[in-house]
Amino acid sequence: MLNIEDFCEQWNKEVQITERVLNALTDASLKQSITEQHRSLGQLAWHLVMSIQYMSMLSLSFEGPSREQKIPDSASVILDSYRGVSRAFTDAVKSQWTEKDLYVSHDIAGEAWRNGESLQFLIVHQAHHRGQMTVLMRQAGIRIPELYGPTYDTWIDKGMDPLV
Repeated sequence: MLNIEDFCEQWNKEVQITERVLNALTDASLKQSITEQHRSLGQLAWHLVMSIQYMSMLSLSFEGPSREQKIPDSASVILDSYRGVSRAFTDAVKSQWTEKDLYVSHDIAGEAWRNGESLQFLIVHQAHHRGQMTVLMRQAGIRIPELYGPTYDTWIDKGMDPLV
């Protein structure tokens, strides 16, 4: 990330996509997982909320759920938590950092990461877990919202053969 304005523009687009995914969840679907050893849909959804919280390690101060908070069993609570923390995070980046801060390095798991790299990682990290979630959503019988383009269902809705 080279400047804060570009990050916020890209981040806000990604937030809207994540909100579409979270909005499609039901309380019952939160338990869906591939196996008991893998994260459930609810655990992945809550991880998206909490992963934003980790950005506070980069000298950003903003409100969000406590790390000790239990994973909610309500899809709407997870969505509301995501909306709140993503807004607070964006406001913190805009108000607490300048472009120079994007080049400041922090130790992340034993490696030096510039703040701009951490911002980019956050975007990719969210996309990665949304992808995992869509598989579990399909298994739970939930219609997948459009993320970066049409889904199988939206092709059908348009009267077209889905691309394979």
